[in-house]
Amino acid sequence: MSEEENKALIYRYFEQVDAAAKDERGASVFDDFVAPNFVDHAPSPGFMPELEGLKQAYEHFLAASPDGYHIIEDMIAEGDKVVTRISAYGTQTGELFGIPPTGKQFSMSGIAIHRLVNGKIVEH
Repeated sequence: MSEEENKALIYRYFEQVDAAAKDERGASVFDDFVAPNFVDHAPSPGFMPELEGLKQAYEHFLAASPDGYHIIEDMIAEGDKVVTRISAYGTQTGELFGIPPTGKQFSMSGIAIHRLVNGKIVEH
């Protein structure tokens, strides 16, 4: 895939992950974008660094902040990698990593580096 196609896939990935929080797909949305042999080099604390761990972390965050969403700030692609500066927003209405619900809004920013092979994310 071209660098532009890779960027478009990552845009759709974040868009669909946010949409899945509001419909019946839930974590199954990852099957559309993430390879079965996926490796996460920075998994969420307490979750395994593979596809099933990614799905479990998603469900954990969704339970803690069902109104959460992402905003893509910047995106750069080179070869099979896409680098995204991303922000996440939501309200913590459920337990998050042992922290009781606060009812407060939060924001987080970070950099995600994804490697793609044959139209699927294989590394984060």
